[in-house]
Amino acid sequence: MYSQKSTPSSVPPPIYGQPPPGPPYVAGVSASSLVSQTSWSSGLCDCCLDVPNCCITCWCPCVTFGQIAEIVDNGKTSCGFHGTLYALINVLSGCGCMYACFNRTKMRRQYGLPEVPSNDCCVHFCCGPCALCQEYRELQHQGFDLSIGWEGNIHRSTMTNIGVQIPPTALGGMSR
Repeated sequence: MYSQKSTPSSVPPPIYGQPPPGPPYVAGVSASSLVSQTSWSSGLCDCCLDVPNCCITCWCPCVTFGQIAEIVDNGKTSCGFHGTLYALINVLSGCGCMYACFNRTKMRRQYGLPEVPSNDCCVHFCCGPCALCQEYRELQHQGFDLSIGWEGNIHRSTMTNIGVQIPPTALGGMSR
């Protein structure tokens, strides 16, 4: 009776019972994660920007790794624990880079950093000390003082932020 002309659409009709399409996939990374990523504050080979940390990392990487891991882990485990575990894995198997690469992945996800110049395991396997120095500098750029640990940073931030105070704890309960 009535004829309607329909214009062809470039979008295919929905298929019933199927979930809607997700964000596009580009080179193995979803487009939604590309939007939220920021770049590293320094390059992988910029170790000499912080010479004392560079020296400590070259001679005793377990110290730098422990400091980084405590901050990335939000203080759930101590610097000493992470550093000792890193040293033991390195001494017993020579694969401390595997432990460090998982920590780098966790840090990248927390701060929205890209996985460059290669994947985290390759970076730690080929350039372990450089990767640790870069992670250390990045956490400093984020406002952390790695020498005082997680608790020290929390205390420092509560002391400098007026209005953000932790209430005192009552010990023992009510007594007369």
